[in-house]
Amino acid sequence: MSTANNFPPLQPMTHPTPIPNQDTKTTDINQTLPSPLRCLSGALISGGFAIALYFLTSSIAQTFSSKPLASTNPTAINIAIAVRTLVVGLSTLATTLFSVIAVGLLALAIHVWIQQLKNRKTSSSDAQ
Repeated sequence: MSTANNFPPLQPMTHPTPIPNQDTKTTDINQTLPSPLRCLSGALISGGFAIALYFLTSSIAQTFSSKPLASTNPTAINIAIAVRTLVVGLSTLATTLFSVIAVGLLALAIHVWIQQLKNRKTSSSDAQ
């Protein structure tokens, strides 16, 4: 029993290593750092999200703790506890993520600012 096959016959590989596409743009290794103002604005936005998510997480946790489960079935109670834990955990994870991003962007802004100060000092001393 042979079925019709619409695929071409297999050919041996002539080029086992893929050849990179020459049309793609190469990224410049010496990219410039972002400005401190851009880093600070990103940190402010991320920090705002973190604060909003903190209040949301707190509200969710308080709502869950103030409302008892309305079931006597142990399986339903276990599922409800798991869902509540998952919701609070994901909300806490998002809060932590945005907080860490805000701190990282703030540190990057300080780093870029120090680098700019160093470059100004070396360029002014080179000009003399």
